[in-house]
Amino acid sequence: MPKPTAAELEATIWEYFHGCNAADADRIAACFEPDAVHYFPAGAPQGTFKGARGIAESWVRAVATLGSVWTIDRIIVDAAKREAVIEWTHFKPKQNLHLRGDEWYIFSERGLIKEIRAYYGCPPAQPPRTHELGDFDYKGRGYAMVPPKVNR
Repeated sequence: MPKPTAAELEATIWEYFHGCNAADADRIAACFEPDAVHYFPAGAPQGTFKGARGIAESWVRAVATLGSVWTIDRIIVDAAKREAVIEWTHFKPKQNLHLRGDEWYIFSERGLIKEIRAYYGCPPAQPPRTHELGDFDYKGRGYAMVPPKVNR
């Protein structure tokens, strides 16, 4: 199977967003591997979305309840690593507000989305707390768990 190109991976992200804006669960789900995961910041009310169908149905619900409309504002794709990052805006007309953030995409060998990690622009929490994705295995993935020693 040939490796997906940057243009193909970008097209998958655009198709996903078009499916979300159309509130078309089948179109959304077709962009994902069946066992895909969409992570959100810890404490986000919707929690983690799991599975292609679960992701699709969750966004269709957002359109119905919030009037959601999304834009892709910036996109960078690394085909060799099968990764991409985007900057987006999520408009919520029924609440008269919008949310901005970034997402990191991991693609399968078939060029379908395996994982999305969403990061929001947000104010500091009170009381102060760590800001990270809920349900994401930072330690297992090799992320730093303590600050490195530095000379100051």
